[in-house]
Amino acid sequence: MTANSRCSAAEPPGLETQRREIESLLRQCELRAGDSWYVVERRWYEQWKGFVETGDQNSSSFPGQIDNTELFEDLDSYHLKERLVENEDFMLVPAEAWHKLLAWYGMVDGQPPLERKVVDLPSTLKVEVYPVEIFLCLHSNMENVITSQFSRADNIQSIQKAICEAFSVPPGSECRLWMKSSDSSCERLRNIHMSVLDACLSSGMTVIMETRNADGTWPSSRPQIMRNSVEEQDSYRGQPGVCGLTNLGNTCFMNSALQCLSNTAPLTEYFLQSSYLEELNFTNPLGMKGEIAEAYADVIKQMWTGRHYSVVPRVFKTKVGHFASQFLGYQQHDSQELLSFLLDGLHEDLNRVKNKEYIELRDADGRPDQEVAEEAWRNHRRRNDSVIVDTFHGLFKSTLVCPECHKVSVTFDPFCYLSVPLPVSKERVMEVFFVSLDPYAKPAQHRVVVPKAGKVSDLCSALSEMTGIPPTQMVVADVFNHRFYKIYNTDESLSCILDRDDIFVYELSVLEEQQEEQVLLALYLRERSHYRDYGSGSSSYGTTLFGHPLLLSVPRSSCSREALYNLFLQRLARYVRPPDPSEELEEEEEEEEEEEEEELYKTQTNGVSDDEEQEVAEKAGPSQTEPCDGDASANRQSDGTATAEPVPAVNHTQPSLDHGDSETSNGSQNQTEPLCNANANTDDIDPCGTTDPTDPTNPGSEPPAEQPQQPCDTTEEDKQEEACSPSPPANEQPAKRRSCRKRRKSLFTIQAVNSNGTTERGSGEGGSAVSFSSQPYVAIDWDPEMKKRFYNENEAEKYVKHASMEVPQQQTTVQLQECIELFTTVETLEEENPWYCPVCKKHQLATKKLDLWSLPEVLIIHLKRFSYTKFTREKLDSIVEFPLRELDFSGCLLRKNLSNGEPPSRYDLIAVSNHYGGLRDGHYTSYACNKDNGQWYYFDDSKVTYAREDQIVTNAAYVLFYHRQDKIRKPTLPAPNTSPASSTQPANSITSCKDDDSAEPGTASYVTMETD
Repeated sequence: MTANSRCSAAEPPGLETQRREIESLLRQCELRAGDSWYVVERRWYEQWKGFVETGDQNSSSFPGQIDNTELFEDLDSYHLKERLVENEDFMLVPAEAWHKLLAWYGMVDGQPPLERKVVDLPSTLKVEVYPVEIFLCLHSNMENVITSQFSRADNIQSIQKAICEAFSVPPGSECRLWMKSSDSSCERLRNIHMSVLDACLSSGMTVIMETRNADGTWPSSRPQIMRNSVEEQDSYRGQPGVCGLTNLGNTCFMNSALQCLSNTAPLTEYFLQSSYLEELNFTNPLGMKGEIAEAYADVIKQMWTGRHYSVVPRVFKTKVGHFASQFLGYQQHDSQELLSFLLDGLHEDLNRVKNKEYIELRDADGRPDQEVAEEAWRNHRRRNDSVIVDTFHGLFKSTLVCPECHKVSVTFDPFCYLSVPLPVSKERVMEVFFVSLDPYAKPAQHRVVVPKAGKVSDLCSALSEMTGIPPTQMVVADVFNHRFYKIYNTDESLSCILDRDDIFVYELSVLEEQQEEQVLLALYLRERSHYRDYGSGSSSYGTTLFGHPLLLSVPRSSCSREALYNLFLQRLARYVRPPDPSEELEEEEEEEEEEEEEELYKTQTNGVSDDEEQEVAEKAGPSQTEPCDGDASANRQSDGTATAEPVPAVNHTQPSLDHGDSETSNGSQNQTEPLCNANANTDDIDPCGTTDPTDPTNPGSEPPAEQPQQPCDTTEEDKQEEACSPSPPANEQPAKRRSCRKRRKSLFTIQAVNSNGTTERGSGEGGSAVSFSSQPYVAIDWDPEMKKRFYNENEAEKYVKHASMEVPQQQTTVQLQECIELFTTVETLEEENPWYCPVCKKHQLATKKLDLWSLPEVLIIHLKRFSYTKFTREKLDSIVEFPLRELDFSGCLLRKNLSNGEPPSRYDLIAVSNHYGGLRDGHYTSYACNKDNGQWYYFDDSKVTYAREDQIVTNAAYVLFYHRQDKIRKPTLPAPNTSPASSTQPANSITSCKDDDSAEPGTASYVTMETD
C-alpha cells in the first residue's frame, strides 16, 4: 500500500483498539539513530484522539483523511513553514504508528508523507524535522541546478544516486563529488559512506558531480600536456600502459617506481576495474584518508587509457610530499624508499579491516613451524587485509639464539619485499697521481688496491711498493680548483676519499743528518690581471689561480723570500724557462726602478674580489685560457699510453702532469744545456726552458699563449741561473716595456696566502716569507706577459700512466642466487640493535637467521647496492645475473614439501628499476613488460622505447619485480613489430630528437643519463 493511498482493503479495528495500539507504540518506541518518524498536523491528531476516546463510530468528531495542509507554506512546493513547534503545531509518531493511521484513515491526495529521520547529534538523539536542502548540479553544466532535501543521517552515496537519477548519468560512470559552500571554495566529498551530518553539509550548499573523462583525467583537473597540444592528445591512440611520466624536477626516482608498479598486472587491474572505490578506508589512523590511493588510481587510469604520450604526476607528487615530508621538494631520492612508502600507504588506505584488534604475539616455544606460521599469518590478516597483502606479502622465519643461555626464539614475520645484500669486497681500487721529487719526472698516475676500512697510511704503503719511495716521505692531498681541498694525515680513514676525488701523493725531501725542523709548505700558482682591481676599493691587482699546486718539505731556516724563490725555480724547472743572459743584462740597467716596483708588489694584496673569488670556485678552470676542471673520474679513464700526453680536464685540478721518468738528480741540471728556442716544436720539448731529460737532443720552446695552463708539479733547477730576470720583447710599447722590465727582475713574486689562495697574510716572523702559526700556504704571482713567455702550459699538463693503469678492471659479476643465500646467512646483531633475552633478562648480541617460508604472488627483490658502514659509503656496481624466466625458489623455501593446494615457487621477471650514477647523484629508469602484449619497454621519464630482453640485465638493476608463473595471464594482444628499424623509435612516439632515436634503449649511448 502506497503512502498516499486511502485504506480501502479492510475496516479499521474498534476505536478502543486503535487508541490502545497507537498509545502503546508512542510509549514504547525509543529514538534510534537512522529510524524514521512521521510528522502529523496537531489539529488532525487531536481530533483523531477525541474521536477514538468517544467510542462512537458515528461521532461528528470523525477526523477524516490525514491532512497536513496547515504545516505547508504552499501546496505547490510542500515546504514546511518555518519555526514550527512540536506538540503545538505538529506531533511526531513512529513509523509503525504512522502506517497504521495511514491504513485506517488514508491521506489527502497529493500531499507527501512527512517522513523524518532520527539523527545522532553530538549531545542527543533528535528527530530531524527540517532536513538539509542542497543544490545539485553536474560539473559539465553548472547552470542547470535542482534542489533536493536530505536527512543529516543520509550518506553521501544517496546524494550521488539522486544526482545520477536527476541528470540521467549513464550507469557505471566513475563519479566524484565536490561540496561548494557559499564562499565558492570547493572540497572533495571523498567518503561516500559518510553521513551528511559528518560531511558538514548544510542547507544552501551545492554538491557538484563530475565524471571521469575517457582519457582517465577529471574535468576539474586536466593535466598539463607535454610537447603536444590538447587536440593532438585527444586524437592520440597508443598501447595502454606504454606511457611516459614527466620529470617534475629530480622525480625520476618516483617515475621509475611508478612504471614498475604500473606494469604489475594484479594491482593495475584492481585499480582499472575501480575495485578500490569500495575498499577505501577513510578512518584508518595509519592511512592517508584514501588520498594516496585515489591519487595513484588517477595516474594509473590515465596511463592505461592509451590516450597519452606522457602523464604529469604532479598531484600524486604533491600528495606523497604531504604525507611523507622526506619527499617534499625536488631533491633526489631512492626509488626503493618511495616504493616502500607507496606500498605501505596503499595498504593502509585500502585496508579492509576498519578497526584493528590488539593481538599479543606468541613465541614458538617448541611448537611445530607449520602451526606457528599459520598462526602468525592469521594474526597478520586479522589486522591487515588489502590488495597489497594479497599481492605482495610473504612470510619469513626469524630465528634468534642467545649467545649466553642459548635460548632460541622463533617468530614468523610478514614481508612486502626482500632486501638482499650483495657480496661486498673488503678492498677498493684507487687512482692517484704520484709527484716525484725528481724535477723532470712527470707525475705518474697509479692504480692501487687498498683496504676499504684502511687509512691514508695504507694508501702510502701500497704506493710505496710501486714507487720504492718510503711511505714516510709521502703526503696525500685532495686537489680541487687549483688549490688543496684537504691535506690528509696518515691516520685518517680512506672512507672520506671518494672515487671521483683527484688525489695527489707528493714525495717529500729528507735532510740527512740534520735535526732542523722541516716545514710542509703548500704552493699555489696565481696570475695577475693586467689592471688594478679598483672595484675592490684598494690598489691591488686581481689574481687568478691556475695549474696544480705543490707540497714541499722546506727547512724552517730556508723560508726567506730569496731562498724560497730559488727553491721554487728548481721545482718548476720542467715547464718554466730561465731567462737568457742578454735578457738578464737588459734588466740590470733598470735595477733601481725595478726595486721600487718590487716594493710595490710586496705591499699588494691578492686583490680578488668576492665575485671573482666565487667565479673561480665555480668554474672548471679559473681563467678563460685554462680549462683545468672537468670530470676527473671520466677523463682519467681516457686512452693513454706511457708517453707524455695532456692531462684530461678535471673537477679537482686534474694532474695534467706528465713527469716522464728522469735520470736527473734532485734539482740539478747541466747549466750548459741549450736554452729554449722560440721556433722549436713544443710537442716534444720540456716547457721549462730546459730539454726533456728523456730526450736531451730536443730543445725547449716557449709555449703559445693559447695553451691551457695546468701546472701541477714543478722540478728544481739551478738557483743561480733562474735568478736572472728576463727582458720584454723589443716590440712592446716603451712605457709598458719599462714597467715590465722593472717587475721582472724576478719571474714571479711570493706572497703568503690562506688555504684558498685568495687572501694574503703578509710576511712571517723574522723576515720569513711564511707564517708558522698554522699550515703555511704561499702563492707565486705571475705577470701575464712573464707567464706567457716563460711558463710552458702544455708541458705542465703532461703526465704518464703507470703500468698498473693498463691492467683492465674486471667487472664483478654475482648471481642472484648468491644474494638470496647471503640474505639467509646467520649473522650477529650489531651493538646498536641488540635483542632482549627473556631468560637472561638483558639485551644480547644474538645470532639471527632469516629463512623464507611462503612467497607472494608478486615478489619484489631489492638489491642493496648502497653500502653504508662505519668505515665506508659506496655504491656497489657489481653485475647481478638474474633470470628473466624460471626463477625457482623451491631450494630457498624452508618448507620443502608443498601440499597440493599450495602454489609453485617459479617466477618470471616483469619489471626492473635501474639506477645509474653514484651516491650523491644519479638517474633512475625502468624496464617493464606490458601485461597486454608481452613486449618489454624502456621507460626514461617521458620517453618510452622498445627494449630487447638481452638489454635488461645490467649493473644498474636496483629493484626487481617477479610474478609467479601460475598467476601470469597470457598476453591478449600480439607483440608489436620490433625490427631493428623500429626498435630505435620511441614506443610512445613522443621523442623527435635525433640523438634519442640514434641509440637503442639500454645501450651505452642511450643509458649515459644526465644526472638529475
